[in-house]
Amino acid sequence: MKRLFTLLQRELSVFYYSPIAYIVLFLFLILNGLSFWFAIALLNRAPSENTVVQVFFNSAFFWISYLLVFPVITMRSFAEEFKLGTIETLMTAPVRDWEVVASKFMAAMLFYLSLWLPSLFYFLIFGWLGNRSAIGSAAQVWAPYLLLLVMGMFNVALGCLASAMTSDQIVAAMISLMLTIGFFFVTLINYVVNSSSPILREMTAYVAQLDHMDSFSRGVVDSRVFVFYPSMAFLLLFITYQIFQYRRWKV
Repeated sequence: MKRLFTLLQRELSVFYYSPIAYIVLFLFLILNGLSFWFAIALLNRAPSENTVVQVFFNSAFFWISYLLVFPVITMRSFAEEFKLGTIETLMTAPVRDWEVVASKFMAAMLFYLSLWLPSLFYFLIFGWLGNRSAIGSAAQVWAPYLLLLVMGMFNVALGCLASAMTSDQIVAAMISLMLTIGFFFVTLINYVVNSSSPILREMTAYVAQLDHMDSFSRGVVDSRVFVFYPSMAFLLLFITYQIFQYRRWKV
């Protein structure tokens, strides 16, 4: 555990000592701020049954920021190690391969979660100012963040896998973006085949992120996502571990 913690510190220092991380955070906060402003402005136009939380987590600004963040925070994880040759330092250090993979995944997850933390304060402050009914129940506030956690595990693991496959950060980002968007658009299949193929709809429901966020933002928690996304994240990390082992010995 001491080696893992040391590696985690190393990875976090790469994130938070880099100006790129703060540029990402700045742009992310702008998109989230626009999403929150849009939610309030929309509800101010006319009475609605939707809460600010529902509108915020189902807006275009939210999904754009959500989908674009994973390639950015994971593209350098392994690709940069192979490109700069620092993988040789890791090979000679007294650390295990799984610790390297785990530390990179955990660092990306911690940075990912730190990006969403300010938006949580939006709702808490908004409710504290006397707009509790517009926020909804406590479940409607906390449930989407639990979903962001488990979906984030899956997509960060997907990005780590993409980064382990190449030595070019841009290529890694493009692969990660295509995979992330590809899984995201599985949701649209549900609407296309809704009446023609209920079996396919049931199968794609597990990765239907739009549907998951819609239900979680209403306070309806589906326990299946807490099994599916972490399990898939573990599988992707296992594949990443195998690829990393193969590439490091190939070097």
